[in-house]
Amino acid sequence: MTTKDATSGEMSGETLDKLTENLSKVDELRERLSRVMTQRSTHNAALDGPNQELFGKAATAYWQDAIHNPAKLIEQQMGYWAKTMAHFVEAQQALTQKGMSAPEDTGPTDRRFANPMWNHHPYFNFIKQQYQINSAALLEAVNNVEDMDPAEKRRLGYFTRQIVDLMSPTNFLATNPDALEKAVATEGQSLIDGLENLIKDLETNNGELVVKLADEQAFDIGNNIATSPGKVVFRNRMMELIQYSPSTDEVHATPLIIFPPWINKFYILDLKAQNSLVKWIVDQGYTLFIVSWVNPDASYREVGLEAYIEEGYITAIEEVKKITGQKQVNAVGYCIAGTTLSMTLSILKQRGDTSVKSATFFTALTDFSEQGEFAPFLTNDFVDGIAAEVEDKGVLPSVIMARTFSFLRSNDLVYAPAIRSYMMGETPPAFDLLFWNGDGTNLPAKMAMQYLRGLCQDDRLARGEMELLGHKLSLADLELPICAIACETDHIAPWKDSFRGVQQMGSKQKTFVMTQSGHIAGIVNPPSKKKYGHYTNTDLSGDHAAWLEGAQFHEGSWWPRWGAWLKKRSGKLVSARMPGDSTHPVLCDAPGTYVSNKPKA
Repeated sequence: MTTKDATSGEMSGETLDKLTENLSKVDELRERLSRVMTQRSTHNAALDGPNQELFGKAATAYWQDAIHNPAKLIEQQMGYWAKTMAHFVEAQQALTQKGMSAPEDTGPTDRRFANPMWNHHPYFNFIKQQYQINSAALLEAVNNVEDMDPAEKRRLGYFTRQIVDLMSPTNFLATNPDALEKAVATEGQSLIDGLENLIKDLETNNGELVVKLADEQAFDIGNNIATSPGKVVFRNRMMELIQYSPSTDEVHATPLIIFPPWINKFYILDLKAQNSLVKWIVDQGYTLFIVSWVNPDASYREVGLEAYIEEGYITAIEEVKKITGQKQVNAVGYCIAGTTLSMTLSILKQRGDTSVKSATFFTALTDFSEQGEFAPFLTNDFVDGIAAEVEDKGVLPSVIMARTFSFLRSNDLVYAPAIRSYMMGETPPAFDLLFWNGDGTNLPAKMAMQYLRGLCQDDRLARGEMELLGHKLSLADLELPICAIACETDHIAPWKDSFRGVQQMGSKQKTFVMTQSGHIAGIVNPPSKKKYGHYTNTDLSGDHAAWLEGAQFHEGSWWPRWGAWLKKRSGKLVSARMPGDSTHPVLCDAPGTYVSNKPKA
């Protein structure tokens, strides 16, 4: 559109053709949207949010408090009204006295409102400041509710924050200056592209809205991601065992095996050469094996932790011993795989099996007495919903877990990418970490419920009440050398909870390291980046606060520190081993076949 066209209100033929084309495209997209919503897969309603009784209890508690302490309610309401009226008057004065300018903005800094118009344009500034005032009032009201069960109050607080985040003006086209500016600049094409992105995401997930975080076309597993050379040397229904090719002439005699979580794919540890823990370990002179778990379908309905332990952990350990000719291995467990490694070690101890020489735990929980940010998802109504879902489908679909984890960081993992994709019409970024994050796996029905009921809700492992494979498990059975790596801002496995579990382990040789950053970035922290430091303290006798108070901070990655710890427990140097042997022929190249299987419920 020319300047003359724009100012006179006349529309060029080219612009008219563009609008006609877009209207036709909208009709086509509307039909696709209708189809995908008609075919939408269903799940238990309990998974969509809390039972309405929660809000009823909150309202009852709120009004009971108001009856017994009316002055408190009046004070809260007067404070809110005063802020709102003052804000309105300031906006009016700024508009009448200064023209199109906003009043002084002393509100909190929020990266959602980075566009200068939020601060300088009176319309957008008024909306932003009123949203912040409303949000603060709502959160304060919930925080001040009394006579309510603490667990229910914490859950109420979580869902209130979700409502507050959802109602941000940045999430709506009419109040998002970035989206409006782009729509004008592209003559509406960004909105058409955004609607198409939305429908594609719905179609990909059978009508479930899971925002795509990364450009899936930018990555090819085994070609530009998960590229460390190696071979699959064993396979059963639970896992593929990968042995990596050596990069040194000699290696330590004791092999190392990593058990990654089966909620996601193992290649978080091998994204690219620059940040690959796999490559780093191999370059330090270790014979490294890693388990690539199967992505289960409904036929795995009755597969439980017993199968993961017997056909996964114990089988993998035995095959590694056979391939290398060693009597012992060093083992690593990451997240839920670390939890299960601890259970495996208890079973091996009770069987008199000393196959594991040392154990390392990456961000692993073994004590679930504190549920932290997951508390809203561990109440009976939500877990009952999971139970109904897995009973129906045979698995817990990866889409449900992805959505649950995303809403723990909704502004970063839901709303910001949704704005870019659906309102701005942008292609998701080519970001390997986000690509991996979206490459989830299903969980077998039985295993999912054992984990949620037995570990998360009932804390049976730490209580010594977990029974598997004919054994009553105990953390005290873990008497071998232990190194635990926890992450300072981990919202999935909080470091203080990880610390508490390590304290209960029976080993007299325990090393605890807390690295900066979170569940992924804290672990995938190569020395070359010089980004995150870590804390150490040999005294584990007090609580987590005492440990941190006495801890020493070290610049740089924890990898070399762990490498020195592992070296002392890995034996002499021997000639480097090539993958497989006469009884373990190479089945295929790394990263194998299981890693590429897409989840099917």
